[in-house]
Amino acid sequence: MIRLLHVALALTLSACVGTQRDRAPDPQDTVTVTSSNFSDERPVAWPDRSPDRYPVHGIDISRYQTSIDWPTARANGVNFAFIKATEGGDMLDPMFHAHWQGAGAAGVKRGAYHFFYHCRPAEEQARWFIRHVPRTPGALPPVLDMEWTPFSPTCTIRRDGATIREEARIFLDLVERHYGQRPLIYTTVDFFNDSQLWRMEGEEFWLRSVADHPHGVYDGRAWRFWQYTSTGVVPGIAGQVDINVFGGTKQAWADWLRARRL
Repeated sequence: MIRLLHVALALTLSACVGTQRDRAPDPQDTVTVTSSNFSDERPVAWPDRSPDRYPVHGIDISRYQTSIDWPTARANGVNFAFIKATEGGDMLDPMFHAHWQGAGAAGVKRGAYHFFYHCRPAEEQARWFIRHVPRTPGALPPVLDMEWTPFSPTCTIRRDGATIREEARIFLDLVERHYGQRPLIYTTVDFFNDSQLWRMEGEEFWLRSVADHPHGVYDGRAWRFWQYTSTGVVPGIAGQVDINVFGGTKQAWADWLRARRL
């Protein structure tokens, strides 16, 4: 009887080991970083740590990038792309679906962002974003883009910081519940300071700084992504494009992706 139990146990362990060996690797566990081959129409003499000291570069895009050869862009250093999806409560970027599909097919890590409109309730805007952005396994976190809109033809109001932070939390909470991961916040230095976004502890930030390192511009605030130019030139992309870096090593990038993926 004991021998029979030993045989049964051995067969069970063998089957388990065989299952583990035969299991196909998860493609999201494979992270390949390509070096950037970019230039800039308006290069900057960086006074502090320059963007090229970070190994993981990517882009953010919208309707203004109408022609992208994604395999070429990927081969030349586009490791990730944040793609504009929605604005306010009634605008869908007309290039969103084409960009989303093209980036995915080329193996570019992709995420969607929403441009916040200060004249609409945050809940309405979150529902609009959720309506149009799919739950795609392996996608980057959603992004809430918060800026002032002085040139908007319909909405130039400037709410107080407490109201803006509360509206941001409403949007972030609703989107997090739907997608299963907390969105990032993208912002500019004037909006960050005027609205005191530094009070939003525990959030991950994507910061714009086109003349100096974010560490100095944002008074040492931790950041995950840095948008360092809006006049970038990337092989495979017609015209100028925003370029960004991830704030860490290649290994940190891989670790963050695994921790943050859907």
